[in-house]
Amino acid sequence: MEAVNRPPLRYGMQLPVQSQSTLYAEAWEASAGPGDLVEIARVADRAGFAYLAVCDHVGIPRRLAAAMSTVWYDPVATLAHLAAVTEHVRLLSHVAVVGLRHPLLTAKQYATLDHLSGGRLILGVGAGHVREEFEALGADFRQRGALLDECLDALRAALGPEEFPEHHGKLYDFQGLGQRPRPAQERVPVWVGGSSPAAVRRAALKGDGWLPQGDPRDRLPAQIDRLRRLRAEAGIEEPLTVGAITEPLYVGRPGWDAGRRTLSGDPQELAESLRAYRAMGVHQVQVRFRSRSRAELTDQIEAFGAEVAPHL
Repeated sequence: MEAVNRPPLRYGMQLPVQSQSTLYAEAWEASAGPGDLVEIARVADRAGFAYLAVCDHVGIPRRLAAAMSTVWYDPVATLAHLAAVTEHVRLLSHVAVVGLRHPLLTAKQYATLDHLSGGRLILGVGAGHVREEFEALGADFRQRGALLDECLDALRAALGPEEFPEHHGKLYDFQGLGQRPRPAQERVPVWVGGSSPAAVRRAALKGDGWLPQGDPRDRLPAQIDRLRRLRAEAGIEEPLTVGAITEPLYVGRPGWDAGRRTLSGDPQELAESLRAYRAMGVHQVQVRFRSRSRAELTDQIEAFGAEVAPHL
């Protein structure tokens, strides 16, 4: 009876084109542009996706450029653009490296985005991993965990209801500076990214949600147990939105080599596989589809929304 009453598994996606790491970018994305991004966002919006996600990097050093590429759209500009061409889908930064910027600047940008989108922002945050970005922007890479911890406290204040937010910490100190517009949401959800012990603890104690970074299925139950235990020990009763990133998907039987790890098959087969995440305690899955063109990707998005999602 418990499984029957469990709420449906929500599904979202990181957008293609806007970040083109060789770990996941498809060949067709190299020549794609804003028009493709808009069409994909509109299709996902109509297909019932819970959110669209955009990444955050300011600059990629030469030592990493071959693997990561240097294509990383700005998350605030991109999500604001897509907010204007969609209606329902939420807008997720996955993840904003908030330690690179002063929290008042981050709050100004994301509060405006939430205001303009009618309250569709989910602020995903992470510590970051590219040393040169921190050095170029005058932030301490070695202290990025502490930076993120205090940024989260400062952002809670700066994205709250007060027009004149106040925060007094070791790294940031502000009061008496008014910021309008305020976010449309009473409380902007903050999802914390990362799978290290420190990141999981941060998500449990400071987040409204957890965004794992590539945890395989067999590792998720222990991580989720730790999240629950940490929140219980801290006396936090509010629910935490637990996420997972699925294997690459293909709805149907691809007539081409979609990769050894790709989950493919009829909609019921895929849904059965994805329901295993829900059984672990996952609330939302981030999906990524294999594709050889924008048209094939939008076909996959539509098929997932119409044929797989109803079985979740």
